[in-house]
Amino acid sequence: MCRLASAHLVLICAWDGGKNMPFFRELKVAFYSLARTRGLTITVILTLALGIGANAAMFSLVRGVLLRPLVNRDENRLVYIRQSAPGLGDENVTFSVPEIQDLRARVKTLSAFGDFSTTGFSMVGLGEPRQVRGGVVGGSYFEVMGLHPVLGRLLDMRDDGPSAAGAVVLTYRFWTTALKSDPSVIGKSVRLDSALGARTATIVGVLEPSVPYPAETEIIGNVVTSPHHLSATMLTGRVHHMTELFGRLAPGVNLDQARAELKAVYGSMLKEHPEAYSPKADFRIEARLLHDQITSRARTVLLVLLAASALVFIIACSNVANLILARTVRREGELAIRAALGASAGTLRRMLLTESLLLCGAGAALGVMIAHPLVAILARYASRFSVRALDLTVDSSLLWVGVALAIVAAVILAFVPRLPSSDTDHGISLSSGSVRITGSTSRRQRIFVVTQIAASFVLLAGASMLLKTLLALQRTQTRLDTDHVIALEVPVISYGKTPDQIAGFYRETIRRVSELPGVDKVAVGTFVPWRDAGSLGPGLQFTAEGNVRGPGEEDPLAQFRSVSPGFFAALGVPIIAGRDFNDSDRQGSEPVVIISQSVAQRMFPNQDAVNRHLTWTDPVIKFIPGFDAAPRRIVGVFADVDDEHIVPGPLLTVYHPFEQIMLGGNLFVHAHSDPYALVTPITRIIHDMSAEQPVEHAATLKDIRAEVLTPDRLNSLVSGVFAAVALLIAVVGVAGVLAFSVSSRTREFGIRLALGSLPGHLLRGVIAEGAVMTTAGVLAGAAFGYILARLAGSYFPDVKMPGATVVVVAAFVMLMAAVIASMLPAARAARVNVVQALHSD
Repeated sequence: MCRLASAHLVLICAWDGGKNMPFFRELKVAFYSLARTRGLTITVILTLALGIGANAAMFSLVRGVLLRPLVNRDENRLVYIRQSAPGLGDENVTFSVPEIQDLRARVKTLSAFGDFSTTGFSMVGLGEPRQVRGGVVGGSYFEVMGLHPVLGRLLDMRDDGPSAAGAVVLTYRFWTTALKSDPSVIGKSVRLDSALGARTATIVGVLEPSVPYPAETEIIGNVVTSPHHLSATMLTGRVHHMTELFGRLAPGVNLDQARAELKAVYGSMLKEHPEAYSPKADFRIEARLLHDQITSRARTVLLVLLAASALVFIIACSNVANLILARTVRREGELAIRAALGASAGTLRRMLLTESLLLCGAGAALGVMIAHPLVAILARYASRFSVRALDLTVDSSLLWVGVALAIVAAVILAFVPRLPSSDTDHGISLSSGSVRITGSTSRRQRIFVVTQIAASFVLLAGASMLLKTLLALQRTQTRLDTDHVIALEVPVISYGKTPDQIAGFYRETIRRVSELPGVDKVAVGTFVPWRDAGSLGPGLQFTAEGNVRGPGEEDPLAQFRSVSPGFFAALGVPIIAGRDFNDSDRQGSEPVVIISQSVAQRMFPNQDAVNRHLTWTDPVIKFIPGFDAAPRRIVGVFADVDDEHIVPGPLLTVYHPFEQIMLGGNLFVHAHSDPYALVTPITRIIHDMSAEQPVEHAATLKDIRAEVLTPDRLNSLVSGVFAAVALLIAVVGVAGVLAFSVSSRTREFGIRLALGSLPGHLLRGVIAEGAVMTTAGVLAGAAFGYILARLAGSYFPDVKMPGATVVVVAAFVMLMAAVIASMLPAARAARVNVVQALHSD
């Protein structure tokens, strides 16, 4: 056995070219080969772990939220039916009882219908009184939805009808979290209070873990638990929309057939009841599979993030490919000798593939370890867009995705280097024992760097667009004193109380809380800004004294609010004309209202609105207690307060005295110190007055607004992290390629310096080289991003093209980062020793 030694290689002459080497031995040789370059090996593994881990986590999230089957029986037969009114800007009008009855009687392609209404209850009887979000359903609901109990039973046809006993089912999440999975709750009686009355009900079961659609609720009760659902207005009012509708496809029927029949029947309903369907509203009906409906809100966000993680994987592979190319150049002598000894191209490629598998396998293992906690973090993020993410668990798919990505990366890396052959040197010379590198490797490295920069630019531009949007939202002025006003939910409890007693309770609450140290002003209102946005629909139609509609014109829509005296002062809303409500504006006194400035300008242009009269004309007002069509005198005009939208606009709003229309209670407290310090004493005061009164969801208006902005903030944060990681990898790639270029051109630089070239010229030349690569990458990224955005926009309407400012800023950041990354290699080129460079080969 003889040995041939060189500066880079020790070969065993007995080696037969690797043709018959066992795979285990190849792994061993590859391991020792990589061990000799620990720094490069660690860098490659960490880079791959980052790319593989991000993609494995994102795929697990996408699979869990978008692809995982529902627990509902025969989910591919389960349909969600939606009514919309685009003309009113309402994408989900929900249904009324007469509409549901018509559909049930006429539609034959759906074998059964299930209805679900969302409502709020104050629940007494299970420990502390609490406000719960409830669902009210008909007896067919659970059978249609294909759900099962984990304890007790679910509601069925025996629980239907106005004469049935009150019965409720607990949702699994509420049972396990709030009630600690207590099995003894079955059979217990609870009292459910609402603004319209109170009912007792028995807990009959616990629902299996399932997607809480259409709303995340704590309890689901039968119709008799809600006094409003038993009222004649609910049963006969065609315009009284508050119920979601589901159906099951009949045997042998597909979704397109059901859609066609639904639209035909719905068209007949529109013709038969023109008074209920405004032409301006453009009422429509649609049906889609429940699975698609549930995932619709999260689909765009998750697929965009999946694309972002794929770009990170491309960037990581490109960076690693550059490192592998650099290592291959240093091994050209070794590869040439192996080729000269008879190793075929296939043998050499197999050797490189074995090394790549080791690197990518280690990277995948570390990536899966990183992905495991990352899935939990991303799941909390995704829960803002889909409730399915709340129950996401990590399964074996995470491992298989990591393995698949590792194999893909290994194959790419194994075929990146150009191999020598035994008959041609391909630019590799063994004369004098030296190796001369060719330009092909340098060109490939530049291509990979341009790829990294292009992908990084796309991510950076997207993240910049989201950040710009978020900053614009945060800078928007709300016209409210959000820092010093805290809102507490104190719902109306009607059990055993007359309307006068309820009003007295809130008056006394305001009086006692006002006496607390640190309290400036206290008021009550039915609507919490931003938190309750959309809960009252697009608004109610109204008219005003002297207003005349044009031909074909309909009455405008305004938002309804009910507030106590002092509400505007507590929130810092300035008065424009007239007065605020006072203690004389009570039940039985003259009906009065306060209007926003936009209403005054719309209905009374260039006139004084005070003491004029406003009348509600919307047909739905007859279903709201305390409402009637009587004219109401306008006593005041206050500045516009857009409590529906984060970016405020000229919202038409009409305010009623709280004691004339009490539909829900929220306490608003203006404090001159820390508002949260008042929560405990306020709660104590209210519980001293009524031990059964819930006091919940205390938060300042600033924090409520921030909570509403959370999805935008999370989008910016997650996208920003992806972009920052991609930018860092790309910058390292630029620096690495330039360092390799400087190292390979040391002799050239020495000759240029010897011929009189200034070091500054070399410095600028290397920096310019980095700038050229970056510019090429930015241009490629801009073109790719434009095509990607247009393509995505055709499938996902929420995807928008970034503006010119965002693109320019992202390009500038990329260019500056590349220039900074070029500094170190450029400085090294400028410091080349002429004598040593001329003696180098």
